[in-house]
Amino acid sequence: MGAYRVSVKTGGSITIPCRYDLKYKPHVKYLCKVGHWQICSPDPFKSTDKASISDDINKQTITVTMTDLEPVDSGRYGCFVISGGSDVMIERFQLSVTAELYVDQQEVTGVEGGSVIINCYYRNTGHRTWWCRIGGSGSCVERNSGTTEGKSVTLQQTTDATRGNILMVTMSGLKMENTGWYRCRVGDLMMPVHITVRQQTTTQSTSTMTTTQAPTTEQSSFSPAAEPVQTDNTVQGPEGGKEKDTMRWKTTFFYLPQIGNAVLFLLCTIIAVVKLRVN
Repeated sequence: MGAYRVSVKTGGSITIPCRYDLKYKPHVKYLCKVGHWQICSPDPFKSTDKASISDDINKQTITVTMTDLEPVDSGRYGCFVISGGSDVMIERFQLSVTAELYVDQQEVTGVEGGSVIINCYYRNTGHRTWWCRIGGSGSCVERNSGTTEGKSVTLQQTTDATRGNILMVTMSGLKMENTGWYRCRVGDLMMPVHITVRQQTTTQSTSTMTTTQAPTTEQSSFSPAAEPVQTDNTVQGPEGGKEKDTMRWKTTFFYLPQIGNAVLFLLCTIIAVVKLRVN
């Protein structure tokens, strides 16, 4: 991106991407405040933890985040690598802790096929405005509409009574490959914005279907865990066996007197027949 100027409100924060060549991939990277002769001075944020730096070697990008900024923090900064024992500046920027150009948030998320809207607030009028992708091959959009990275971009300039001038950027028809860093530019001021495009997920109310089947004549209307239907009049199990034996004894006692009466009648008949023959 070369040298550029960024602005942030007092007490605010800002994230700056610094891209580097593939040859610097394994090297140590750091942030420094640049002096008059561009000599790297000690990191002014080291003791106050106002700045943090992360390195994405796959995207060859250093990400610098500064927080809780005050006017005294304004100045020139550089992203450096240590190569061959020397400090090599890979990116430099001018930080102004004033509300000249800022956005509500630098991290914006959209879904594939959808759109995102970024509002860039700026103070001075009469400057040219752009929307570009950082490190991309697409051209910048300068007028009311155009394309960058093959995506439709619309620029609309409005004015708000409390927040001043607004450059509203709308990116439509997003794709996964559109994820990356972009910049909103007004005159010589730039504000980096990172857009993340995610796959669209559809939540369906009928995603889980439950089928209810009426019981047939061969099926019980109870749940499968219900006990099986008994096919006889006996009771199964240990207690059932005892009851079954009791029922057998009751049956025996019921028929025993009748059998005795029949035997007695038969004996009486035999005796009578014998007496008749003797007489």
